[in-house]
Amino acid sequence: MESSWLETRWARPFYLAFVFCLSLVLLQAIKLYLRRQRLLRDLRFFPAPPTHWLYGHQKFLQEDEMEKLEELVEKYPCAFPHWIGPFQAFLYIYDPDYAKTFLSRTDPKSQLPNRFFSPRIGQGLLNPDGAKWFQHRCLLMPGFHLNTLKPYAEVMVHSVNTMLDKWEKMLVTQHTTVEVFEHINLMTLDILLKCAFTQETNCQINGTSDPYVKAMFELNKIIFYRMYNFLDHCDIIFNFSPESHRIQELSQVLHQYTEKIVQDRKKSLQDERKQDDTQRRKYQDFLDIILSAQAENEDSFSDTDLWSEVNTFILAGHDTTAGSISWLLYCLALNSEHQQRCREEIRDILGDESSIIWDHLGKMSYTTMCIKEALRLIPPIPSISRELSKPITFPDGRSLPTGMNVVLSIWGLHHNPAIWENPKVFDPSRFSPENSDQRHSHAFLPFSAGPRDCIGQQFAMIQLKVAVALILLHFEVTPDPTRPPILSPQIVLKSKNGIHLCLKKIT
Repeated sequence: MESSWLETRWARPFYLAFVFCLSLVLLQAIKLYLRRQRLLRDLRFFPAPPTHWLYGHQKFLQEDEMEKLEELVEKYPCAFPHWIGPFQAFLYIYDPDYAKTFLSRTDPKSQLPNRFFSPRIGQGLLNPDGAKWFQHRCLLMPGFHLNTLKPYAEVMVHSVNTMLDKWEKMLVTQHTTVEVFEHINLMTLDILLKCAFTQETNCQINGTSDPYVKAMFELNKIIFYRMYNFLDHCDIIFNFSPESHRIQELSQVLHQYTEKIVQDRKKSLQDERKQDDTQRRKYQDFLDIILSAQAENEDSFSDTDLWSEVNTFILAGHDTTAGSISWLLYCLALNSEHQQRCREEIRDILGDESSIIWDHLGKMSYTTMCIKEALRLIPPIPSISRELSKPITFPDGRSLPTGMNVVLSIWGLHHNPAIWENPKVFDPSRFSPENSDQRHSHAFLPFSAGPRDCIGQQFAMIQLKVAVALILLHFEVTPDPTRPPILSPQIVLKSKNGIHLCLKKIT
């Protein structure tokens, strides 16, 4: 009797726990099954490439993804479903009419992948939706007016020249091969930190030894690793990993760095003598603009919002611009005739002057055409995604319900042979005034379009013009045939092995 009592006493809780866990597993399985059936029903009007039962299209698109994507764009007009595993799917679109319909709305950004960036930037302009996003955008717009950006040209010239001085010291002979992305990445970060905080970090000289710079680079690597690791999408699994703990540490470093700068600036603005110093600065930095917005809207713009927007400004304008400049140089290295024509145009504009100034930028017509063609051929942001807040009907009559995730493939749009003749050819004449006027308004979208387009696109174009002009004045660039770049389609389009160019000093 005693043994029977013990068995009953201890076995029953374990039995009940087992039944409870089994029920949860079954409920989750049913939930996933119904989710898959709903996705299949919603996407039934859009033919899809063959899928793997577990990985979906991940394995299919993993190797040579951009070339495979181009094949799909040609095979499936307008759109195709892209499955990530068996229970998650996006509709990829790459038709200008589809893009126009899609971007005319204010749908929120997809939770995947934007939720991974919250530890890095908080709820900046890249993440919030609805009234908060609209309010922040209105408050920050003055920071991107041309009158505000005009003094930044001098800052950019100084940072680019710092990089060029490094390159000259590296030239052991008349020419040498350099992995340019690493240097350009630090150069654009230098510009962003100066324009955001008026901070001299010497990051171009010190590299990643600066605590803020080091933390930012390491945190970005962890975030990108998580995005492309299917199992780490599950918070429960990722939270037990060492990377999760490291993200918390690195986020704290970034937050403390930004918080100290913000508090120091606030104190200086409260002191009358320091206010005079601020007025004597050559330019108003991004922090000044955000603090002014906060002062006028104390109830709706918190210190957390301020921190988020500053970090968003640095993240959104750093890697993307570095990638754009690097790929532009690579395109010009492959096309020497266009490189030389840009160089001649810049020399004619400068005349007897020794450096680039603001007034020169608007005269670089052919250089601007080359910049746009490089942005078409290799867009720094290959895709953007939204989660539909209401049903959508595309021009051909096909529709999607609320809750579906839609990805606008900017790469697919820019390489769509139905829009661009010989889309793989670098041809700046596509962006001559007469050709641009005849093209669909949503055929070229390096900065997106509609109400949620890139707020910093003018800032980015100024950096591109200043950087390419100064580089071409000092160096001739040619490709390294032994190390061609291998495309790595992350949030920002990069090369797995860097971008190696041969630099020859122009005497």
